[in-house]
Amino acid sequence: MIPSPPTPRPRRRPGLRRALEWVFAGGTGALAVLSALVFVAILAVMVHNSYPTILHYGPGFITGTVWDPVTDVYTGAYPFILGTLVTSAIALLLGVPISLGIAIFLSERVRGWIATTAAAGVELLAAIPSVVYGLWAFVVLVPFMRTSVEPALHTWLGGVPGLGTLFPATHSGTDVLTAGIILSVMLIPTVSAVSRESMAQVPGAQREAALALGATHWETTRTAVLPYARTGILGAIILGLGRALGETMAVLMTIGNSDAVPTSLFSQGQSIASAIANEFTNASPKEASALVEAAVLLMGITVLVNVIARLMVRGLFRAPEVRA
Repeated sequence: MIPSPPTPRPRRRPGLRRALEWVFAGGTGALAVLSALVFVAILAVMVHNSYPTILHYGPGFITGTVWDPVTDVYTGAYPFILGTLVTSAIALLLGVPISLGIAIFLSERVRGWIATTAAAGVELLAAIPSVVYGLWAFVVLVPFMRTSVEPALHTWLGGVPGLGTLFPATHSGTDVLTAGIILSVMLIPTVSAVSRESMAQVPGAQREAALALGATHWETTRTAVLPYARTGILGAIILGLGRALGETMAVLMTIGNSDAVPTSLFSQGQSIASAIANEFTNASPKEASALVEAAVLLMGITVLVNVIARLMVRGLFRAPEVRA
């Protein structure tokens, strides 16, 4: 017996299809507009709450250095801005080379279950809450820095002209250096994962051409893979920088929470995020306004960093091909 052919599904009418497409386009557009409106609303509320400080100090708030809750005087957030930039720079300086090494190893040197397991282990670090990182750093890293690393750095580098001022004899373990180190650990999963994905997108012909010309595995990675994937790698670095700029709890537990301007890597300080978390609850109305303005500055910095990262990761800047 010959089976009967399957009954074809009825096609939707053209008018219904157009209506569904219109609903989909309108719904997604409305959600996009809503997201933008939420961002604008948050920014407007923050600017409104910080308006007294903005009106009183103007652009000088960025360079002012006095932050004294005792006398209720807040002329600027420069100590917090400097603490944020220094700790983020330390995090990039230490974390990016390690992240690129991990990405190169997982993308170019190993295959199969080893690469899959190692990548999952590295990316698992991103799931650990920041307060856990901070607690580990406070219990393990801070004593180790205080008793071993910082005395050694002072012994080796303290006598170097110019450089020695960054490594004074006084050290507590809770300082901008320790905060930068824990931030470097926290950004490794992000930078390594995005960099690995960018390297994985490099066509195999690029590697084969370099190997056919007699290049070693390292030369192939250096001349064929990294130039092609540099856009994604730069995006990964900026994404890591965005996390370092906005991190709160881990920095709060390791930086020392001093309102003074840090003058060395062993100085205690605060970042913008840690200062807000540490002082906003008990802040006077004047200090609360100043803290909200500092939050506006941090918001502007992180938004700019994330926009640049999104553009790079999505490949809007075309990576050059390596010609044999």
